[in-house]
Amino acid sequence: MTVLAPTPPAPGITARPAGVVHDLLAIAGRALRAVPRDVEVIVPPIFIALFFFLVNVATLQKVVEGTVGTFDIKAFQMPTAILIGVTGVSRAPALVLDVQNGYFDRLLLTPVRRTAILVGHMCADVVVSCALTIPIIVIGFIMGVRFETGPLGLLLFIAMAGLWSLAFAGFGYAIALKTGNPAAVNTSFLLFFPFLFLTSSYVPRSQLTGWLHTVSAWNPVTYLLEGLRAHTMNGWQWGDLGQAFLAIAIVGAISFSLCFAALRGRLKRG
Repeated sequence: MTVLAPTPPAPGITARPAGVVHDLLAIAGRALRAVPRDVEVIVPPIFIALFFFLVNVATLQKVVEGTVGTFDIKAFQMPTAILIGVTGVSRAPALVLDVQNGYFDRLLLTPVRRTAILVGHMCADVVVSCALTIPIIVIGFIMGVRFETGPLGLLLFIAMAGLWSLAFAGFGYAIALKTGNPAAVNTSFLLFFPFLFLTSSYVPRSQLTGWLHTVSAWNPVTYLLEGLRAHTMNGWQWGDLGQAFLAIAIVGAISFSLCFAALRGRLKRG
């Protein structure tokens, strides 16, 4: 009697990991496709930014131009409006929903790189933030604001706004991954308000006095505003631009450390 050797089991079918670029594009593409369904997250920041811009100009223009003369309050206030519009804009609330409905856990079963899940959402945030600057810039052009650094400066201005939004978004993602609570994520924007008003948001830093002048000197938003204002008021001021990028880098280093630490904690719990 012939004894047949047992047939070895067929190898399991496993998904092949794709490249990091493919992973990022897949996550970012999904996040961007969801933006039209979440317009209620995008419209309020732009409305608030335009509201502050128009009201501040209407309130301060006659006073400033009557005392300073050539000072352009519109060019001075537009960067403040830009920061109000793009700060806190992120897909962090959507990431919370992914955690709650189990999509995040299912995504972890795929070969997608774990960091790509977070970075892909952030790439989508940069695209959205850059797009949100356009209405404010258009209103500024209509009101007479001009870019002293020309078309290249305009592109750099938009890029700086997008990079700042990315740097600040890390705080929202850290809260999202740590708590899984949409309400907690939505309050992350409140972190920005003290930093905005304890700075040269309404008058040049040289006009601040006392403790506010001291606090503004340590506030990274001060240097970001001065870098943005270089485009609309002073031209290519490399010192101001360098300090603005340094401020973005410092805030980004802090927020990214927090959000990636929260991601590692979420993966351990999963």
